[in-house]
Amino acid sequence: MNKKHGLICVVLGTLLLTAAVSLVFYNRSENEKSGEAAQSVLVELAEVIPPPPPTEPKTEIPTAADIFAEYDIEPTTVPKEETTVVIAENGYIGIVTIPDLQLELPVMGDWSYPKLNIAPCRYKGSVGEGDIIIAAHNYWSHFGRLSELGGGEIFTFTEADGTIHRYEITEIIQLDGRDIDGMDFGSADSWDMTLFTCTLGGQSRVTVRAIEVE
Repeated sequence: MNKKHGLICVVLGTLLLTAAVSLVFYNRSENEKSGEAAQSVLVELAEVIPPPPPTEPKTEIPTAADIFAEYDIEPTTVPKEETTVVIAENGYIGIVTIPDLQLELPVMGDWSYPKLNIAPCRYKGSVGEGDIIIAAHNYWSHFGRLSELGGGEIFTFTEADGTIHRYEITEIIQLDGRDIDGMDFGSADSWDMTLFTCTLGGQSRVTVRAIEVE
């Protein structure tokens, strides 16, 4: 009986080990495919997005803000129309660049599971409103290394019209995968951009909050 029990344990152990090895190779293959897909899009997107305009020297000419302040007028802002570039039937709103992780990835305007296999996607919000949330798979070629960030790092988001936004990371937390309210919390006050991905077990979300800086 003991020998039979031992044989069963050996067989089960072998099957589990085989399954684990297969899973590792599958994840590695998916990571490589997604990385190649994102970089292929990035090349096309970079050719379409215009370069930023040259920096003009500062002058003493009063700004609109100075004039508004002088006459005690509250300025009004009109939301800028978002530019989208379509590549292979998918719409892209820009490029996120995280120098500390040596990452540069295109970002799609809306999300679905098939789209996440290609590139990070907007989960909700917008850059213009300062409440954009971007999701990506935990592949190393996508957002799999977000947990390596420590806070204070600067990264950029280049809109499809060439406008560049700089962000400073202020918080890195883990949220429960079902905590939708927690993901949205404080979007109007405490942060301007959120990046997130699932942990390896898929139960939690590595969540990076950032504020826009000049």
